[in-house]
Amino acid sequence: MAQKNYTQYALLGLLTTGYHTGYSMKQMIDGSLNHFWKISYGQIYPALKMLVDKGYAEVKYTSQQGRPDKKEYYITSSGKEALKQWLKQPVQELPIEKNELLLKLFFSRQQDKPTTIKQIEIYHEKLLERYNTYEGIKKMILLESSEHKDAPFWIITLDYGLSTTHAAIDWCIKTKDTLLNLKEEE
Repeated sequence: MAQKNYTQYALLGLLTTGYHTGYSMKQMIDGSLNHFWKISYGQIYPALKMLVDKGYAEVKYTSQQGRPDKKEYYITSSGKEALKQWLKQPVQELPIEKNELLLKLFFSRQQDKPTTIKQIEIYHEKLLERYNTYEGIKKMILLESSEHKDAPFWIITLDYGLSTTHAAIDWCIKTKDTLLNLKEEE
């Protein structure tokens, strides 16, 4: 099955929220979308060109003194319709997470228990950092963007990240306890 290119829909969505330049989109992606959807800077401009070619976006040029013209992109009515049609489609499959820790744990009988426990502890610390980052983003949205029409949906998305991260933190605690109580092979 061919992999669907969802980057175009991410960019169409960003166009509806007031991000009109490749640079501003990249800033929003880095601070928000990249927590659940990876888009590299190198994907943005080719995808924007494709949206323009499809008639889903239009580009407007603004002169800047001593600099190249600024390109600003705006969603067209056919772009809005394409986004709405995509949003209506049910999610076809659950994503499969690539997780290095889980891969290592699967084979951890091949290493000593303290090393495995240390890996769990490090992972736990990283999850706590992620959780705190999400909490900070949520507070920022509530303080600075609570009136934005998209803010409730941003919060819903953040709450998913908070919930799954919290569940992973709980899993780390339980897994460490399980490992501590595991009898060593003789």
